[in-house]
Amino acid sequence: MSTCPQFNHLLVFPHLQVQNANAISSPLSHGFPSMTAFLGLMWALQRKADAAGLDVRFNAVGVVCHQHRELATEGRFVNSFHLTRNPVNKEGGSSAIVEEGRIHLGLSLLLAAKSLRWQKEPETRESDLRALAELLAGMRIAGGSLIPPAHPWRRRYQPWALELTGTAADRQALFAKARMRLLPGFALVSRDDLLAERLQQQEQSGKAPDPLDAWLSLSRINWRWQADHDTGKGSWSNDRTGNGWVVPIPVGYGALGELHAAGSVVNTRDAVTPFRFVESLYSVGQWVSPHRLHVPESLLWYADTQPELGLYRCRNDHAQPPNEDELDTPFEFDTTTY
Repeated sequence: MSTCPQFNHLLVFPHLQVQNANAISSPLSHGFPSMTAFLGLMWALQRKADAAGLDVRFNAVGVVCHQHRELATEGRFVNSFHLTRNPVNKEGGSSAIVEEGRIHLGLSLLLAAKSLRWQKEPETRESDLRALAELLAGMRIAGGSLIPPAHPWRRRYQPWALELTGTAADRQALFAKARMRLLPGFALVSRDDLLAERLQQQEQSGKAPDPLDAWLSLSRINWRWQADHDTGKGSWSNDRTGNGWVVPIPVGYGALGELHAAGSVVNTRDAVTPFRFVESLYSVGQWVSPHRLHVPESLLWYADTQPELGLYRCRNDHAQPPNEDELDTPFEFDTTTY
């Protein structure tokens, strides 16, 4: 398994307001956009930075969500997305267009970066950081538009960089102070270990291990009746107690067939890139408050490509499960309209 690429700076673009981002994160999940969308944003920003002559390389990306408001109507059993009906057809009726669900977000974007220029000329970092912020302001995030803040001169909206040099202990001490600037909010981390643990529980209970059943069981609240044979009474309990804010997430793509030569498949995006049919890969994530994380690698996601195995996925190095007394519980985000 690969690990997070090395970096010496953590760039933070705080409190970005995103309007109408894509809320359909995969064919089987919705809500917060997939981390693959933020990896795509990182690569797109890299191309713009190269074109602008900025000496900076991005290796990983992280997101801290401060607010969210999914544009949906809550029903008794089914939620419905707020959809528009445009354009109309020649009869004046609604066209047969399947629209994407949308969500408004307030988030902070973190980028792990390396720059030889900043090491030799530290005074250029601030100007380069402002240039990157200007490039980012003209881009889309998960299909959504960046809305400028009402008071952009305030300190909370200014991008900042954390220089992570020295020993591991020095980096951890610097991050421990900087992570408080990301509060209040939650960072999405990988919990692949929970999926493996649920598969092991299936095997121990005498069932055939089924990854889909294990994933679905972690995606819902499972209530069970615990009977007390002594008193003849009992109580209901669920498996979410003490497990934190666990959610199903897409983590990339798996190949459905062999790699096709560039230009051999019609209607592809371009004729110079090899093509492969893929399907979504799924795992389990957890929303964790940044002050629970001890190293920056815990909240950073990076690409892990293994073409020989047909795996194109994003990974996160939050390996150790949190202690029971450190688990965060969900709370109501501020749903103020941006």
